[in-house]
Amino acid sequence: MNDDTQKKRTHPKHRPGRGPRPVADAAAGHPEKPGLRARQAAAKILAAVVDRRTPLDGMLDLENGNPAYKQLNDADRALVRAILNTALRHLPRIEAILDTLVGTPLPEGARALHHVLTVAAAQILYLDVPDHSAVDLAVEQAQIDPRNRRFASLTNAVLRRLSREKGAHLDATHVVSVVPAWFHERLVAIYGREHAARIAQSLLEPSAIDLTVKSDPEGWAARLGGLVLPTGSVRLPAGSGAIPALEGFEAGEWWVQDAAASLPAKLFGDLAGKRVADLCAAPGGKTAQLALAGADVTALDQSGNRLKRLIGNLDRLGLSATAVEANMADYRPDALFDAVLLDAPCSSTGTIRKHPDVLWTKGPEDIGKLARLQERLLRHALTLVKPGGELVFSNCSLDPAEGEEMVTRVLTDHPSWHVVPVDPADWPGLEAAISPRGEFRTTPAMLPATEDHAGGLDGFYAVRLKNGG
Repeated sequence: MNDDTQKKRTHPKHRPGRGPRPVADAAAGHPEKPGLRARQAAAKILAAVVDRRTPLDGMLDLENGNPAYKQLNDADRALVRAILNTALRHLPRIEAILDTLVGTPLPEGARALHHVLTVAAAQILYLDVPDHSAVDLAVEQAQIDPRNRRFASLTNAVLRRLSREKGAHLDATHVVSVVPAWFHERLVAIYGREHAARIAQSLLEPSAIDLTVKSDPEGWAARLGGLVLPTGSVRLPAGSGAIPALEGFEAGEWWVQDAAASLPAKLFGDLAGKRVADLCAAPGGKTAQLALAGADVTALDQSGNRLKRLIGNLDRLGLSATAVEANMADYRPDALFDAVLLDAPCSSTGTIRKHPDVLWTKGPEDIGKLARLQERLLRHALTLVKPGGELVFSNCSLDPAEGEEMVTRVLTDHPSWHVVPVDPADWPGLEAAISPRGEFRTTPAMLPATEDHAGGLDGFYAVRLKNGG
């Protein structure tokens, strides 16, 4: 990290009566401190996530993302991502600690300062960044921002105290929920207090990297130091390095896909020679599974750019599918399909380990809205399957409003369709993820960790439906 290896630079002290220190400017004799722009970008992006509910992925996109982020070098971008993911993952506890240290609530106009403090606190409490660097750069941010200049001394005092007392503050916040109140209440209502607590705790850890392999998972696990999961996926150990540099990537022997995300496509029976539609296909992990199973796959997505990415991924894997750019809600094929996979848009609450911003960009109203969208899509998807055919519905939400409850409503209106139950005996190690009705319901608290491999998997819902027979 840039600021960790640079010699600390000093600025003239602020003297009473001379006014605020000017903005850092090399031409004016105040060279910019290494790492400052990264912290400024992190604070701006954090504000967009928390205050304006802007999804993080879009802002970190190198083509259309946040301008301040795009201007950084690779090392500083990595630092920004680490700060943001850490801050969002631990935000309730960071805010509780800051509230204790600040004492009197900051005025409404100091919201920008709140994000500066949060960015610094995330580094001091959870990241391998020298405390003095986090404090110094936060004070610098306050000094050069006209909105925050009057709080520079407060910033310095609060963060220095946090640095001295961080162990005690971390211990004191263990009782603070790591998720927003609305989400905690839903988890308890759905899963019970004990399982909800395990899910919430699991969200503090980044997810492992899982691979779907074309064949021989045991062999690839041995080559890559991985672990074969009950899904047949290979889980990489921490510190495996850059994915494109790993053995088998260039040869197209595997692709990155969370273990839970690999389940829906595996629920179909024999697909060899069958016409199958993947209705929300990009980026193509499930499309690749279907093609590998011998299906004649039509991959549908409404985004042309996402379809290009899908085609590129399939090319690397030596697999093929017919790509169709269309809104699936309006899609009418020339002939009905033998099978359809609908991995529907959802609240993504099952992927919070990968996308901690979900907790702050989504709310209960979004779950209801997305459940209604899924219901419309599922009802249309049923019309694309021939009699005797099958449909697998899935999404990465933890909420039954987007899964079991919605599917039950649809089946009530379509008596020719029924659930084909998943047999727990076919999934040793995942029995707890199979409901009494035979649906998959995984949570991040499932799959234990080992000495070398992280535990957990994404929260997913998946059900296999059959049209008659």
